Amino acid sequence: MPAWAIVIIVVGVLALITLCCSIRIVKQSTAVIVERLGKYHKTLETGVHLVFIFFDRTHKPISLKETVADFNPQPVITKDNVTMQIDTVVYFQVTDAKLYTYGVDRPIRAIENLTATTLRNIVGELELDETLTSRDTVNSKMRMILDEATDPWGIKINRVELKNILPPQDIQEAMDKQMKAERERREQILKAEGEKKANILVAEGEKQAQILRAEAAKATKIMEAEAQKEALLAIAEGESRAIQLINEANPNAAYVTLQGFEALKKLADGNATKLIIPSEIQNVTGLLASMSEVVKKDTTTISMPIASELDVKKVKTTSKTTKK
Repeated sequence: MPAWAIVIIVVGVLALITLCCSIRIVKQSTAVIVERLGKYHKTLETGVHLVFIFFDRTHKPISLKETVADFNPQPVITKDNVTMQIDTVVYFQVTDAKLYTYGVDRPIRAIENLTATTLRNIVGELELDETLTSRDTVNSKMRMILDEATDPWGIKINRVELKNILPPQDIQEAMDKQMKAERERREQILKAEGEKKANILVAEGEKQAQILRAEAAKATKIMEAEAQKEALLAIAEGESRAIQLINEANPNAAYVTLQGFEALKKLADGNATKLIIPSEIQNVTGLLASMSEVVKKDTTTISMPIASELDVKKVKTTSKTTKK
């Protein structure tokens, strides 16, 4: 094989190797910084790119996804001189790969130190109780400060969260006692309110019961009065009807005299010790005669059935003796 053929083959192989090494494939949500002769040249985004390996040098791919950085607890002193341990969690995202590469050395370490100093400044203006109850305020202030400080680094701070707040042991014990006392106080208040409501309900129930009993007694009396009224009206109507029938029958003097005699008998049968006879009663002889006639007629009518009843009894007794 001639020499020139060997040279062509070697050059071809080198060209192929150079071409393969010059191809750069950038994955999704990543970016690659390219330097040419030691100077920033361009940023490779997602896709296939061609670089000159003899002049260009590529950096490690930079992730553009949101990243979570969990930092170790930091000692923080509050306004009332209480030292506590607070650890934070920062959610950030790289928005500019060039600034992220050339803006700061070791960006994660820079964010950690910046977070610690910012946290000390904010918590140092708060007391212990405010620190424990103002997490949202501290988170929002830290996010704004960190986002503004990391903007020249090509980093966007999305969220900052206080993960744990650990006061000293003696403070925790005091807080536990305070919490226990507060719960006991709330328990006593709730118990007193429950007893109060129960007493009120019992009193209202007794009041309603008395009202209902009074209304029932009232309704009973009204019904009794109405019944008595209806009874009196019925008696009066009966007497009125009886008088009307008597008047329609046109009674004779003997009936009237007999009714007067019955009335006198009722008066005489009473418990009164004195009996006053009206002066208008006259003709006692005629009165007695008429009464005797009436009595005779009644006795004749009554004697006949009595005799017949005696005869029947006699017949029954004789039949019983014959059977024996």
